[in-house]
Amino acid sequence: MRIGELARRTGTTTRALRFYETQGLLEAPRSANGYREYDESHLRMVNEILTLQGFGLSLDDTRPFVACLRSGHESGDSCADSLEVYERRLAEVDACLDRLGAIRAGLLAKLEQAMARHPHPCKVSPSEEL
Repeated sequence: MRIGELARRTGTTTRALRFYETQGLLEAPRSANGYREYDESHLRMVNEILTLQGFGLSLDDTRPFVACLRSGHESGDSCADSLEVYERRLAEVDACLDRLGAIRAGLLAKLEQAMARHPHPCKVSPSEEL
């Protein structure tokens, strides 16, 4: 298939596919007339990249998954390097959730303290704020 069909079937753009190629994530043989020729394996690779990006992984994070597919595995997360990416990203997300939980707890404490001091807070009109 040509690049336009691959873009259509994956829901992305030809520009994105060319970018993936410049980043070494997508390799397409060229026909005699110079057109890129893609097959079902390219479709799987692009879908894998897009799915992983949808979960917040960077293009660099997708490299082990693409390499795993290229090596003949049925899925991009069949290889140890891919699993390491999952583990690393999960640890990063957990750390972020911990930080957000601490921020939430702090804001809740401040709100509770303010409500205890001022059970009936006054309302200030926008013109009085200035």
